[in-house]
Amino acid sequence: MRVIVGIDESDESLYALQWTVNNLFNVLINSAAGGERNLLTLVHVHQPSKHYGVGPSAFPAGPGVAAYPSTALVDSVRKSQEQISARILSRALEMCDNKMKTETLILEGNPKDKLCEISEEMKVDLLIVGNRGLGRIQRAFLGSVSDYCAHYAKCPVLIVKPPKEMAGQ
Repeated sequence: MRVIVGIDESDESLYALQWTVNNLFNVLINSAAGGERNLLTLVHVHQPSKHYGVGPSAFPAGPGVAAYPSTALVDSVRKSQEQISARILSRALEMCDNKMKTETLILEGNPKDKLCEISEEMKVDLLIVGNRGLGRIQRAFLGSVSDYCAHYAKCPVLIVKPPKEMAGQ
């Protein structure tokens, strides 16, 4: 079985991963199917860094003045994003505790689009995402990765809701 878990810095996504390890992979490892054929892919998607340099990418630096960030600044931002992604996935890998074959993947773009795309490209059996418990109005304005994936992913999607005591935080 090939499974993707979408990971970000939220407690809800880490809870979804812990649920996956405890409830799905422990069963698969102990079943007759064996753990060797199972693969867990942890995917973190970060927003693309701005590509500065021409007209619309300039930012105001005062009345009548526009500034263009240097290539060094853009590279620094990109490197920082990669380091943050690596830390998030490192924490997630620790939770897997070498119980199953696990790989990590860092993508750049819109998380809801990228999770659906990569799950289709990798032909996964299941996409697992956490749920922040947004209300209808918040979901309408902010969008919901889990809601989008449930409607547009080409594979089954499991949305793991956090326990009630965690949902209020």
